[in-house]
Amino acid sequence: MLSVIYNLVCRKDWHKTILGKEGGEIARTLNIWFLKDVQKPCIAGCSGNRPVCLFPLDIMSSGDDQQSRAFAKPTFSEVQASALVESVFGLKVSKIQPLPSYDDQNFHVCIPRTEDATDGPTEYVLKINNTEASKTPDLIEVQSHIIMFLRAAGFPTASVCRTKGDDITSLVSVGSGSEIKSYLVRLLTYLPGRPIAEIPISPQLLYEIGRLAAKLDKTLEKFHHPKLSSLHRENFIWNLKNVPLLEKYLYALGQNQNREIVEQVIQLFKDEIMSKLSHFRECINHGDLNDHNILIESSKSAFRDDVYQVSGILDFDDMSYGYYVFELAITIMYMMIESKNPLQVGGHVLAGFESIIPLTTVERGALFLLVCSRFCQSLVMAAYSCQLHPENKEYLMVTAKTGWKHLQQMFDMGQKAVEEIWFDTAKSYESGISM
Repeated sequence: MLSVIYNLVCRKDWHKTILGKEGGEIARTLNIWFLKDVQKPCIAGCSGNRPVCLFPLDIMSSGDDQQSRAFAKPTFSEVQASALVESVFGLKVSKIQPLPSYDDQNFHVCIPRTEDATDGPTEYVLKINNTEASKTPDLIEVQSHIIMFLRAAGFPTASVCRTKGDDITSLVSVGSGSEIKSYLVRLLTYLPGRPIAEIPISPQLLYEIGRLAAKLDKTLEKFHHPKLSSLHRENFIWNLKNVPLLEKYLYALGQNQNREIVEQVIQLFKDEIMSKLSHFRECINHGDLNDHNILIESSKSAFRDDVYQVSGILDFDDMSYGYYVFELAITIMYMMIESKNPLQVGGHVLAGFESIIPLTTVERGALFLLVCSRFCQSLVMAAYSCQLHPENKEYLMVTAKTGWKHLQQMFDMGQKAVEEIWFDTAKSYESGISM
């Protein structure tokens, strides 16, 4: 992993030394500065004790100090992102556009087809991690290797591209105001398909998504890596076991009925879930199988309507050690978001999941509260993040459009009534479903 000492280096010939003739033109356009690399070849592919690319202070600084300290979401322009792809990965960019993201930054990158590479990929996703995530290179390395492992096992995950220095990540340091910020950069192949949020999800597709979630966790039992312990993310706010940590963010909701429901869920979690954690079966969780992170493609048939199949699994940034029932609860919650019959969703996903990993009695008994808890995590953190990044409100508040209504409905019906719907639906799959 790249290490840097933060001293600015001024050189007349920096654009030739670092980026070559063409890269020099890019650098001059951007008014790029540099930092000294003291350990490994720099991201631009130079060797030895050479500078590392540093974008100009005025371009990269944005927002107030609170916003910068909180998530320090990257704010690279399309021109800067193109320069990164070319200097770090050696690919000439023909088209680039931003993609929606939570607290990182993603770009859809297109490269021209070359005569000597007629069958290679021409579309990629440039991922730029926020400054906090970039402080955990071991974790991101493990996540990247999991993506590669799952692809080798037959899952529709992206391919991870190597840098010109044959690494899977590169550390980019940029100036922002009076401080230096570092961002880990990766390039993945672009996956085909559309998010399942864009289509009405059939019971059969919900069942298949449940199976997918279970197969993914089951497959990861065989994954090994010397830095695997980095997935033990004790205070990671998105791990379901950390629901009590939401209390410090409740102020973002104000004083209203929504906050009262969240406070009740947190207390129930403390009273009824915390003591059961030791009885849940542990595994590695994807942790974010939401309706925008699962892509589907349709295959038309002369005898049937469109049949959808999963064509891509995205966003492994929330991976951590958790439990099988966590993955299921998270998947159910997100599949409910766009559904016209949200309370029916859980049974279909449960049936698919249990066709691979049957739940224990204790795990089944916790499922209702865990789904409610995930609603709370998503809704509270969205409200908090909107205060920090109001410009990203439309993306951050996707869950909130229906989430509060669904959570209220579950609470009004109560655990017993909701479980009856879920468990009866799952039981109906025991006959007549092809496995």
